[in-house]
Amino acid sequence: MIEGCRVCGGATTAWGEIEVLGKHTVRYERCARCGLVQTEPPYWLEEAYTSPIATSDLGVVSRNIYLARLVVAVVRVLFPGRGPYLDYGAGYGLLVRLLRDAGLDFYWADRFSPNLFAQGFEAVAGARYELVTAFELLEHLVDPVSEVARLLEMSDSVLCTTTLLPAASPRPGEWWYYAPETGQHVTIYTLAALRALAERLGVHLASDGVGTHLFSRRPVAPWKLRLACDHRVSYLLYLLRRRRSLLAKDYGQVLGRDRG
Repeated sequence: MIEGCRVCGGATTAWGEIEVLGKHTVRYERCARCGLVQTEPPYWLEEAYTSPIATSDLGVVSRNIYLARLVVAVVRVLFPGRGPYLDYGAGYGLLVRLLRDAGLDFYWADRFSPNLFAQGFEAVAGARYELVTAFELLEHLVDPVSEVARLLEMSDSVLCTTTLLPAASPRPGEWWYYAPETGQHVTIYTLAALRALAERLGVHLASDGVGTHLFSRRPVAPWKLRLACDHRVSYLLYLLRRRRSLLAKDYGQVLGRDRG
């Protein structure tokens, strides 16, 4: 048996099994209190992360283009300051580069991936940020409480994406987001589980109810987040963005560093 829910500590019951990485039969359990679904303790993670981005993740470029529009919209609607901002779990740095091109002072942090597109713009230890983004990260976390708490030490606001368990409550093998071929998705959330996580951390939660969620020390009206998440609104606000691209400035900075 898995010893309690990773988020709320509630009792869990058997939820199913599936073959992970084509070789490991993995047990899943679901929390009776908040509905969270979690794997047994994931002993296969070293195998799962031989490549930081799974070869089956063919949507990585299109997803980052969409996320760039989303972040510009969220910043425009909810965060009137000038940054700086941090993308945590930033992978190869493509989103950081897109956001700097859009005029947002974003920085990169990732413990498992090389930085290919945002070199020179890595996070500085001890720095504070107006907003931390953590996209497609929560489902990878074995200890969500401590990991999100760490992010909240760097900022009062953390913007996340993770797809919530559908109302039909599909079991392992019945829904693509379990992603057994990669072995990297070990925690699947419900809205109740995210609320429980926010409560444990002493922060507020705003969510679009589908896949985009904001943990914040100040209350944020959920309708404002839903507005920014609307595809038409985010695209329009991206086109109408007011901040000058940092591309030319960054080019000069990198060129000067290379010459030095």
